[in-house]
Parts: sequence; C-alpha cells; structure tokens
Amino acid sequence: MKESSLLNAATEVVRTLRKSGFQALFAGGCVRDFLMKKEPKDYDVATSASPGDVERLFKHTVAIGKKFGVMLVIVKDHQFEVATFRSEGSYSDGRHPDWVKFTTPEEDARRRDFTINGIFFDPIDKKVYDYVGGEKDIDAKTVRAIGSPEKRFAEDHLRMLRTVRFATNLGFTIEDHTWAVLQKMAPAIQTISMERIRDELIKIFTRKNAGLGLRMLSDSGLLKIVLPEAERMKGVQQPPDFHPEGDVFHHTELMLDSLKKPSVELAMSVLFHDIAKPDTYDDSGDRIRFNNHAELGATKTEEIMRRLRFPSKVIEEVAQAVHNHMRFKDIKQMRIGRLRNYLNTETFPLELELHRIDCSASHGMLDNYHYCVEQLKEFKKEIRKPKPIVNGNDLIKSGFEPGPAFKSMLEKLFEHQLEGKFKKKEQGIALAKKLFGRKKSSAQRKIQGL
Repeated sequence: MKESSLLNAATEVVRTLRKSGFQALFAGGCVRDFLMKKEPKDYDVATSASPGDVERLFKHTVAIGKKFGVMLVIVKDHQFEVATFRSEGSYSDGRHPDWVKFTTPEEDARRRDFTINGIFFDPIDKKVYDYVGGEKDIDAKTVRAIGSPEKRFAEDHLRMLRTVRFATNLGFTIEDHTWAVLQKMAPAIQTISMERIRDELIKIFTRKNAGLGLRMLSDSGLLKIVLPEAERMKGVQQPPDFHPEGDVFHHTELMLDSLKKPSVELAMSVLFHDIAKPDTYDDSGDRIRFNNHAELGATKTEEIMRRLRFPSKVIEEVAQAVHNHMRFKDIKQMRIGRLRNYLNTETFPLELELHRIDCSASHGMLDNYHYCVEQLKEFKKEIRKPKPIVNGNDLIKSGFEPGPAFKSMLEKLFEHQLEGKFKKKEQGIALAKKLFGRKKSSAQRKIQGL
C-alpha cells in the first residue's frame, strides 16, 4: 500500500484504537482499491469501540450517525468515518436500519452491500480479513451482492444504481443472480430521493466507462425510470452521411465512453445534447432531419436537471451548451465581431469541447473545431472581453428610448466595436444613429409638446 499522509493518518486512527484494547480495521472501498493496487481516495475504519469510546479517544470527532455507530474522526486535517462493527434490522424506509446491534467483524461484513466492499484489512499486521469471498470476486472482476440480492436491495434501493456504478467504474461484470434481481426490482428505485439518484448518476457519467453505464442502466430497466427521456433515444435513426455510427442512443453512448475525467457540466451536456431528437424526428423529406432539436433540447435539459435537483448554475451552463451545440455548423459564416463575442462567452470552452466530442463520435469532421481553435489563438490578446465603449445610458442621453430592442442594439454595437468599427464613444453613438435611427425619448417628446 502506497505511503501517504492520508494513509499514515488513517493508520494512526487504527493504532490509537488498538492501543486502547479495541479491534480496528480498514473497511470497504479503500481495501478494495488496495487489493486492486490503486491508491484509495479515502479510508474508513471499522472497530469494536463504541461511539462513546471513539469520542473519548480522539480530540476531534463529529457524531454524523452516532445511533448507527458512525463517528467522524479528524486527524491531521484528514477526516475518517469510524464505525462500530454492527448487524442491522430491517430497513422500513428503504435507507436506514430500524435497529443496530454492535457485533463482530464477520457479522458486520455480512450486512454490507457487495462482496468487493465487504473486506477488512489490518494496516499494522498487514493482514486481510475476507468473510464474504470479496478477494475472489475482485480477481474475477465481478460485482456480487453479499448473501441475498433481494435483501440487500430491499435494505436500500439505491444499491441498484450503485451496482451499475461499481460495474462501470471498475470495468467489472455483474453476477447473474444479482443482475436478475436488479432487473426485477428496478421499479423500486422510484422510492429514492432525486438528490441521491442524481449523485449516483454523476458518479456513473463522470468516470470511466460512462457509455457502458448508460447501456447498463438501460438494460437493467433503471434508465426508463430515472431518465425516461434518455431511454427514448434508443432506435431513433440518424442520417448515415452524418451519423454512420447508428442511432441517437449509440451515438451518445460513444460520446460518453470517450470522456476523460470530465466536469459534471461536460458529462451532462454530452448526455443531453440530443435529448430532443426523438421529439423532432422527421423523415418526410430528402433525409432524416431533427429541426430545432437543440432549442427544444435545452428546454428539456432544464426540466430534467431541475427534477434531479442540480444546482441552478450547472443547469444554466448545460442548457446553454445544449442550445448552442448546432451553432458550430455555421461558425465560419459568422461576422468577425459576432464570432469574437461568441468566443468570449463564459460557456464557450464547454461548448467547443462538446462539439469536438460530438463530431468525433459521428462523421469525424473537425474542421470547424480547428477553425475555432485557430481563431482563439489569433484573438489571444483580444479575447479578454473589453468593456463596451457605448452603454445603455449613453444611448438614452443621445435620444434613444429603452425598449424590447434596446438590448439587441447594444449587442450589435458591441459586435461592431469588436470588429474595430469605432474606438471612441462619439464614434459609437454616431454609428448607432446611422444603424438604428435616432429616437426621441417619451420625456423629450413631452417637453417639446409643452
């Protein structure tokens, strides 16, 4: 196991508990990662010490789940969940046990979710404790529920999504009986809060094998419940000249699989960029078309992401990327001022990467992408968005009346500014009068009527 400050601090927690006469072991995902020769991102500790004992032994603790035997211990600026070995009663609410009994490591292992997560490790004696066959399943690259899959999924229905997540993130297969039960019980995922579902979906789509995750969610029956709009992309054919890879679902699957540690915004933009194609499919003309699918897709993206309780800022950025993802087909025809304005928008880097991935997973033509990259280089010094020389107050003082077209007027003037058509305020005002005509304000008209 690779030495690190995190590992050293976690080992110190175990050593402190051991010195006081308690059994203490690393547990869960950190042990799985260790056995797979990966460096764990966090460490959990299971112990025979009670929550009260943990509070007494460590200076900095937080009772995050004391009645379930779970404490947070802070050592050297690192946080560790320290949980008492326990067995549990039934889960009436589908998430929390009705009762907890402190017990042995073996019983504790048998109440966990999957065999690959049910292994313990002693970091001091360097010994593995495996009561559930987890090592064998790691070697076989298999996700298997501990004991009865029916019971494990009934205890917490979110474990069905976690099954898919572990299989895709780790590149494992799902054991046949576990898979069959998951498919049968999939409708029960509706009992889980949208926030918890969202968090699992993020872990599926922002990590390795995200496209496989989409496929497994569909094959399991979970996708049509948590993201029915994505399920509808299956079988929606596309014009072969632009999409030789096949239907909308497979295109999205390929794009997701090509992602390398994407942001949440990029992963969701990929997932939803063609979400409206099933609603806009039209094969009545010379070829299949999806008119206005980007605009409708942005609306549907907002609806879906609000349903899943994403933060507003994330929703706005993803919806904007979806809305603009077809804009690149006309990028070379843009006036230079409009192009520069577009390159300066906050979401342009996200939209450009979405465009690259979209093209790479379909026709493979990246000329518009490379054009944008070259324009970015050319405008490097100018890309920092300058302040508009002419603002709204300037136009009002010059006799223009605010109204529905006022914002558009200012945007057009700014584009002309970026094109170098004027460099001084007086020149900008003169151009505005030429382009839009001087309109007297209502106040001026009243004064003149007196």
